[in-house]
Amino acid sequence: MERHAELGSPGGAPIQPLTALFVLLLTMSVSYAQTHPDAAQTAEVKRLYEAGRYGDVLLAVPPGPNTPDLELYRGLSQAQLHQYAEAEQTLRSASESYPRDARFPTELGGIAYREKQYPAATAYLRRALRIDPEDTYVNQFLGSTYFLVGNVEAALKFWNRVGQPVLHDFSFDPAPSMPPRLLDQVFPFAPGSVWKLTQYRTTNAELQALDLFPGVSYDLRAQQSGDFHLVLHPAAYSSLRQPGTALVSTLRGLPYQAIDPEFHNVKSTGWNWPSFVRWDDQKRMLASDWSGPIAGNPHQVLRLHFDGRNENWIISSTLLPGRTIAPAGFNMERIAASVALESLFGARWRWTLGPEYSWRRFRSQTNLPGQTAAFFAGTSGFALRSEVNSELLRIPEHRFTLEGTARTEMGSFFTNPLGRYGRVEGALALDWLPQETGEDYAMQSKLRTGGNIGQVPFDDLFLLGFDRDNALWMRGHNGLRDGRKGNAPLGREFVLSNSEINKIVYRNGFLKLRAGPFVDTGNIYDPSSFFGSRKWLTDTGVQFRIRALGSAEFVLGYGRDLRAGRNTFFTTVSR
Repeated sequence: MERHAELGSPGGAPIQPLTALFVLLLTMSVSYAQTHPDAAQTAEVKRLYEAGRYGDVLLAVPPGPNTPDLELYRGLSQAQLHQYAEAEQTLRSASESYPRDARFPTELGGIAYREKQYPAATAYLRRALRIDPEDTYVNQFLGSTYFLVGNVEAALKFWNRVGQPVLHDFSFDPAPSMPPRLLDQVFPFAPGSVWKLTQYRTTNAELQALDLFPGVSYDLRAQQSGDFHLVLHPAAYSSLRQPGTALVSTLRGLPYQAIDPEFHNVKSTGWNWPSFVRWDDQKRMLASDWSGPIAGNPHQVLRLHFDGRNENWIISSTLLPGRTIAPAGFNMERIAASVALESLFGARWRWTLGPEYSWRRFRSQTNLPGQTAAFFAGTSGFALRSEVNSELLRIPEHRFTLEGTARTEMGSFFTNPLGRYGRVEGALALDWLPQETGEDYAMQSKLRTGGNIGQVPFDDLFLLGFDRDNALWMRGHNGLRDGRKGNAPLGREFVLSNSEINKIVYRNGFLKLRAGPFVDTGNIYDPSSFFGSRKWLTDTGVQFRIRALGSAEFVLGYGRDLRAGRNTFFTTVSR
């Protein structure tokens, strides 16, 4: 202790080194408190808060402006006294004064959570993470909040940042009837491991490709060890054990003289056999599919398809657009069979490749110009089809998805003047659920374009209009006339945009009714000038979607062609 010389005192007694150190620290603390009065006040307020004397904290910390620490203790004390409105005001004002302090949006999120204002809670917590992305507490809190409102994907996104949730075990309720190898690959969970967001997304992508369940819900149950028990609830498609739901699903097309017999997970093999039968005199159709995993591998799905049609067409209003011609029509018979292999690469990419054979014949041709003979040549053909689907952008906390699709087709017809041809299509699809929970104000928008290269028969033309067999909807253009097809614009090239908003307006245990406006706009062209549209098309209107027993959705709508001023009522049904 040579560095500590003896110091004189009023009594002349020497001061021991320990005493000298105490005097020095006391002097420094008094000096610091005199020059930094906030530190002393903060220490005292902290002591009062930790002692549970919240009222005394409010007396010691008057309304701001104060230091960040004092503002925080004032807001926390108000919250402890259940003065939530005052606490929110204090913390919000402090957050505006100290925008880089993550504690204020974190505590605001806690108050909103306590008041069950979950959208506000997640917004505050996301703001806190923008300031400090590595905050373990906030990531866990935000993940738990998202899981509580049913957004499993967003919950896993934030939980995974801090190595959560660790699974103690997992189980099914009810147990799905699937081959064990397929079950293990679709649900690759392991006790003691983290349930990862990539697993969740890949599982959903595989279930969508396999089409074995309409959906799966997830339940996490906390264990004393701090881990979780995951319970999966797969919802089965209608079956013979659910006669009411199965009947609605099968007969959903009965108003259109059609039925939809479907068999999912046939004999617990993971294979599906959906079919479609329509006996309408103007448009008979039989279609059947057989699809399932190859050797129990959910990443490789084989799809076999067959359809046969006998349809009557009347194209007086679409042939030679803008001109008045005598009634023109024909009967078309068509058979097609295809094989496709769908390969999944994780959750984001899907590639489908396979050949198709088709045959068609055009009979009872009436008032068709001779120059259009190539379109109505009976022929068979072979084509190779390829499709790539990609998830371009996914923001689970905002329930926003943007997907892209590209399709190509190369083939040849075996009858002159037809020959080799190609087809290219592309699409961007946007889905957004702006509410934190539920399906209110669900927004969907899709932009599509495509074209044929070379001469193709009539049945390979695109059609813009409402037709239950057509995917390119213009809901102000009725695709049928007197029950026959051909009333909407046709052509070899098109561009189309569809946008709609749907809000739930009524719901009970059996029905769910959604309603909202739509806008369809686009155009269709043909190099021959025998088909196509002379002007850009725009339709708008309102539609209602009615879901019955969770198994079928009926669509009723009113559309108006803004270009021609025509009104249209349309209906359809889907699974």
